[in-house]
Order: sequence, then C-alpha cells, then structure tokens
Amino acid sequence: MRIGILITHVRAEEKLLISAFQERGIEPDVMLDRDLNFDITAGPDQLAPSGFPWRAYDLIMERSVSTSRGLYALAILNSWGIPTINRYETASVCADKLRTSIALAQAQVPQPAVRVAFDPETTVQALNDLGYPAVFKPVTGSWGRLLARVNDQDTAESIIEHRQTLGDYNHHTYYIQKYIDKPGRDIRAFVIGDRTICAIYRTSPHWITNTARGGQASNCPVTPEIDDLCLRAAQAVGGGVLAIDLLEAPDGQLLVNEVNHTMEFRNSSAPTGVNIPAEVVTYALSQVRVTA
Repeated sequence: MRIGILITHVRAEEKLLISAFQERGIEPDVMLDRDLNFDITAGPDQLAPSGFPWRAYDLIMERSVSTSRGLYALAILNSWGIPTINRYETASVCADKLRTSIALAQAQVPQPAVRVAFDPETTVQALNDLGYPAVFKPVTGSWGRLLARVNDQDTAESIIEHRQTLGDYNHHTYYIQKYIDKPGRDIRAFVIGDRTICAIYRTSPHWITNTARGGQASNCPVTPEIDDLCLRAAQAVGGGVLAIDLLEAPDGQLLVNEVNHTMEFRNSSAPTGVNIPAEVVTYALSQVRVTA
C-alpha cells in the first residue's frame, strides 16, 4: 500500500498524521506542494515528487496550507482516478463560503442568514435588509482573518470603500452574514465519514473564537442534536474528513457557520480524549479498501 501526504510545510497536524500511519505499519510519502510539476497531458504515469508514478498511489491525503495549490492538485489527481482525501468536489465547496452556504441551503441545513452582493450601493441595501450588526467575510480564507463586524452603515461604507480599492475579484464579492450573539463561544465538531467523533467548545472574550486567534478549547459533548446537524452538513458538502463550526443562537438553535476540509486538530485531541489523527488514518485506510 502506498499513501502520499501533500503538504505546504509540516505542521503539528501533519506530524501527528505521519505518526498515526507509522503506527499502522505504513510510511507515507510526504510531498511538498511547491515541488509539484504536473504534466496534464501525460496522465498518472508521470513521476510524483517522491519518484514514484502517481498511478502507484492508493490514496493521496491533501493537507496544503495553500488553498489554490491543494484544490488544483485534487482536481488533477481525481481526473486521473487517484483517490484523495478529501475529494475535489468536497474541497472546492468548503473552500468557498458562498458555495458552502448554497450547499447548506439546498440541504435545508440551518445556518445564519446570508446575503451576497457585488456593487457598493447594493451591498449597503443588503446590509439594511439583513439588519445590523452583521459580519463581512471573505469568500475564501481561514483562521478568522479579514472578518469584520459592522454595527452601522457608516462603518459598512468605510469597509466597502476600502475593499473597492483592492484588485482581487474576491474583495468585490460581498458575503454578509447575520451576526449571531453567541454565548462567548462556538463549537467545532469533527466529522469523519458517517460519524461525529468529537467536538470542542472554543471560548474567547472576543467575538472571533478561533483557536488560531486565542480561543480556548474544552470538551463539548456530542449530543444527538449536534451529531445529526453535523452529519447533515457534511453530507451537504460531499462528506469526508471535515470540521463543522456551529453557533449557538440566543434562542438555543444550533446553526452551521462554516465547514472546513483541511481541518486543524492539534488542540482538540487532549480536551476530548479522542485520538483524532488515528481516527483519520483508520478512515483513510477504509477508503483505500473501498476504492481498490
């Protein structure tokens, strides 16, 4: 069996995954995304950075920090029939908050109200329709970066004016989410295949509760409600190995905030008591058997 792990650099999560594979008697080939040099027309018989043909791999696990590199690599590998975790279809939806919202809406999975607009004047109208406070989010991005809570129209217009001066079309796509007054925390749940294996609370005095921004992790029991909602969200985006971010609304309803396809888990195994990398590897090996 030959397994590859595609990375930008070795983070704590990748070290844990490599160790989990080694404990199963498998030495995965670690490949840097900067070393990729795909010949699209040559197909899977060309050599991977490891020196083996791509066709020789039973599975490639995509763990790139670079969203664009990871997505394009998945698109190419899947077009060649090479199994990956996650699949391109899933990753491409999760990497785009707008596409995630569409998928959740189609599956009737509860989420915060969302508006999308493209013109400054229409964006202000969308905010007025949605009501303040609201949250501007980039359609692509992670770790809580470039989020902005807007409490009034003056603040909104200042942010819009700034973004209009930026050249990337993503900055001119205004994805606006209703602000949810959560109880000083959110929930990150981990779904692998058809199981919600564990969840954590991420608690912070700041409204952005990502652990990358200082949020503190503690165990969150996986209730039947959390399990059902997370599995529905995972199925809506195509399934696989995913982290589902949930918000607790003031009325007690759980809402899906985001779905992540290259999840980080370094701070989550200890508080939950669940060996997350071992669970990921077990699932990966089960997928090899399914696709073989």
